[in-house]
Amino acid sequence: MSGGVDSSVAAALLCRDGYDLIGVFMRLGSPQGVEALEENVSCGSSGKNRQGCCSVLDAADARRVAGMLGIPFYVLNFEQDFGRVIDYFVSEYNRGFTPNPCVRCNDWLKFGKLADYARAVGADFVASGHYARVGFDRPGGRKRLLRGRDHRKDQSYVLFGMSREALEHTLLPIGEFEKHEVRQIAEDLKLPVFNKPDSQEICFVPNNDYAGLVRRRTPEAFRDGDVVTTGGTVVGRHEGHQHFTIGQRKGLRIAAAHPLYVIDIDAQANRVIVGEQSDLAKRSLVARQINLLDERLGLDSGPLSCQAKIRYNHSPQPAVARLTGEDELTVEFDSPQSAITPGQAVVLYDGDVVIGGGWIERAGNDEIGMTSGE
Repeated sequence: MSGGVDSSVAAALLCRDGYDLIGVFMRLGSPQGVEALEENVSCGSSGKNRQGCCSVLDAADARRVAGMLGIPFYVLNFEQDFGRVIDYFVSEYNRGFTPNPCVRCNDWLKFGKLADYARAVGADFVASGHYARVGFDRPGGRKRLLRGRDHRKDQSYVLFGMSREALEHTLLPIGEFEKHEVRQIAEDLKLPVFNKPDSQEICFVPNNDYAGLVRRRTPEAFRDGDVVTTGGTVVGRHEGHQHFTIGQRKGLRIAAAHPLYVIDIDAQANRVIVGEQSDLAKRSLVARQINLLDERLGLDSGPLSCQAKIRYNHSPQPAVARLTGEDELTVEFDSPQSAITPGQAVVLYDGDVVIGGGWIERAGNDEIGMTSGE
């Protein structure tokens, strides 16, 4: 229970359905080098432009809802574990990648550390307020992770990294509803968070200053370098490649006759490569750190026709995927995709079913010789 409307309604629906619940709030604290979350990134129940989650005010909201529902409520100290998420975030930016810490938080904490706690207290399931669903492929069959009914709010992308074992012990009660329906349920139940704003962006990055956080924690990693074109011509200077991400247009501080975009980041050479918008279009990608929730994709299964999503707010696009190594996933899209970004996750779907995914290592236009008929 994060103190927001989604997890509050999830708890209320489970109570209605007769589950014996324990409400749990993950206290993430303020790891070294990060401003106090409760002072800088949360405005409480009535705040506007609310950025973060998991603050003292959020804990109070969660406790209040638990009291109304008549369920026990505990606060778990995950500060040390959360430090791992921030360390990952910083290290990815330093190697020229653009990370997604929310996926890692789900993998390592909500459906990792919290799942361990659930087993320790004898709980059968971990439930959350994510807009996704858990279903069965057939009666008595294996559980599947599915997109939420409300595709505009679907959060299955950030859950792809959970293990198959975790999925067997997961409940996602609000996945069948649209956001406005969830708020209406909360209002009908007189839950005090029914109109609480959604959290935005990343909870541990005050004012969305990603590079500022990375610099405070690793100042030695920032070095001035060249901004170059795809042909190698120097057109500007930068104060650290960590300030940039693939597809970025604003903030380049380059005078040019036409718009320029960040095409690539070479962290080893400390160079930012810029080009035209058309240079962002790539046909294929290679991903590693793979997690598969569906057995239809394997080393011996050959190419698989599917739909692939390369960032949270990206629509799944027709593609062909195959495993090209023990921990290597290659995806070729039917049409080129813009700004395939190393460090982001690629998630594969068969309609609403999540097949699995991995973390993008590189993108390219190379033909990888896959067709669904092979």
